[in-house]
Amino acid sequence: MKTYLIVGGTSGIGLETVKILCENNKLIVFSRKNELTLDNENIKYYQVDVTKDLNEFPEISESLNGLVYLPGTITLKPFQNLKLEDFQYDMEINFYGAIKTVKKYLNNLKTSQKASIVLFSSVAAQTGMPYHSSISSAKSALEGLTRSLAAEFAPYIRVNCIAPSITITPLAEKFINNETKLKALEERHPLKRIGSASEIAKLVEFLLSNNSEFITGQIITVDGGIGTLKIN
Repeated sequence: MKTYLIVGGTSGIGLETVKILCENNKLIVFSRKNELTLDNENIKYYQVDVTKDLNEFPEISESLNGLVYLPGTITLKPFQNLKLEDFQYDMEINFYGAIKTVKKYLNNLKTSQKASIVLFSSVAAQTGMPYHSSISSAKSALEGLTRSLAAEFAPYIRVNCIAPSITITPLAEKFINNETKLKALEERHPLKRIGSASEIAKLVEFLLSNNSEFITGQIITVDGGIGTLKIN
């Protein structure tokens, strides 16, 4: 039985990932606000705020076979309306939180010999989109970190990053909370729909598993084609 650390595992993609993994693996789940509602003896839950100092993160004695860092933000504003604090907040959650987590538990990952780290970016990091300057900056930094760590940690720890388009999650609720908004977003995607949390969670499972042992340093875009295709 493997042991995975899931940061941001109580809602959205994180919760779906926990549901998939918890039956056959031991999970350590971090979340800033919500306690985990799943009742499973394989899950150990901690309330953790990734914006806090590193010394406030819990100590873990177990060897870790994988780490998934899911916390994110969706800050969409015209550049002229963004404050410096918006950029700082997005960096704190998306980028610095990931750095703190990997730093804190790197030795736990090293002891398993074949560990896997999965980080989360956004389609907006590689595809220019209006009003995304703050979040795309933070996610672009995370993609750079992914490649650098993958090179540095090879061959013992693999590091990959998933870059979704907008997905049906609580974080995206305000953008899809009525039929008009949802339909408009679906029409922007070549596949004419948006992704589900369970679809992304299955990719997380794959990247943690032995089936992806030859994959590292990759930014895997899961976006219904919006980042690379133009359909008239």
